[in-house]
Amino acid sequence: MERYKIINEVGNGTFGNVWRALNKQTGEVVAIKKMKKNYYSWEECINLREVKSLRKMNHPNIVKLKEVVRENDFLYFVFEYMDCNLYQLMKDRAKLFSESEVRNWCFQVFQGLAYIHRRGYFHRDLKPENLLVSQDIIKIADFGLAREINSQPPFTEYVSTRWYRAPEILLQSPIYGPAVDMWAMGAIMAELFSLRPLFPGSSEADEIYKICSVIGTPSKREWAQGLQLASAINYQFPQIAGVDLALLIPSASEDAISLITSLCSWDPCKRPTAVDALQHPFFQSCFYVPPSLRTKTAVAKTPPAVMRGALEQKCDKWSFGSLPNPKPSSNFSTVTSKVPINTGVQRRLDMNYQEPMGSDKSLKGSVNQQPKYRPPVRNVPMVGSGVTTRAISDAAEKLANVSIGSGRGRPTKQPVFKPMKAGGWHGQHDLFHGRSQELLPGRSYSRKVAG
Repeated sequence: MERYKIINEVGNGTFGNVWRALNKQTGEVVAIKKMKKNYYSWEECINLREVKSLRKMNHPNIVKLKEVVRENDFLYFVFEYMDCNLYQLMKDRAKLFSESEVRNWCFQVFQGLAYIHRRGYFHRDLKPENLLVSQDIIKIADFGLAREINSQPPFTEYVSTRWYRAPEILLQSPIYGPAVDMWAMGAIMAELFSLRPLFPGSSEADEIYKICSVIGTPSKREWAQGLQLASAINYQFPQIAGVDLALLIPSASEDAISLITSLCSWDPCKRPTAVDALQHPFFQSCFYVPPSLRTKTAVAKTPPAVMRGALEQKCDKWSFGSLPNPKPSSNFSTVTSKVPINTGVQRRLDMNYQEPMGSDKSLKGSVNQQPKYRPPVRNVPMVGSGVTTRAISDAAEKLANVSIGSGRGRPTKQPVFKPMKAGGWHGQHDLFHGRSQELLPGRSYSRKVAG
């Protein structure tokens, strides 16, 4: 770690501390996360969920893990540096965000989620603190609780921060999936519009009460399995009619309310997937969704016997099948340290991501062909250009026959598209700050979340 100069501490969490640091060799500013737990073997390090998931991902809306270092039994993650998180933008905000800003941020996050879910993972801890912002780019961070979609149940009861926790988790369902990320995004999207959390429960029971107060008590027709889960833990839903979301979020358009309502559905099977959300009318006016995301779906894998009984609560759209798992060597390059032995450096991994060979085409489409912003244009004919259709055709034919001897056989460099532009914020803040005890104007609750 001598290659890095610590600038200042920017976060202190349950599992580790985060510093802003400078790479002395390249001059790049990075974020270094030092884990509080000691790690006594390299295998223990590379088997961490955060490492195992991020090693398989390369997307402009997912924070980049640049390096993993184990030194003197301490583990360090070196990430790209981001200016602040989404919560920091909201907590000091006096004026509501415009709908275009909310649309741009949410569109980027849904792109990242579509990629994560297509890779066979779901995040499980989406919240404003884990959405990092630099200028007009937003990225999903903190994969410490990420889980493989096809992993075996039972799953952990406590995962995401309570205010963004899906009802099936609150009711201790032993199995859940990517739909929990979509519920969290519905709550986050509503909070971006109002600058207030949609379901600020003070306990698990109060959280369910807050949800019922907004979207109403679920009926057997709406979510039969939810009533079974509640009965299994001797819980009885409060009988509340709910309210119109348009009254709670008056600044949101009809399309925005429609998307939030569908994301915050009691039944996980009725929530849209990330790909579905990208095609919602809320996004159609400004953004282009590539055909690879519109039409291609993965083939569902036959589940193991232990899962078959639980599949009654899962929808076909959430079955992503089995994705090829590349060998660790294809995504990591093990670097032999050249520093003296007495420095205590055990092993260092550079994150040199390569697209795994044999991956399905739908994945490649989502990685290499990122959705691009296409502003509306008119079909105006070219006048006075002197270029005819025939000339264009002839030129294309000539170019197709051109061969370059010295370059033949070299791999073609894939174009790297810039991620979608988010709203017009250009401030400078620190990274990974936890939620403070400051209250937004008009709030009568504490931002601190326990349990």
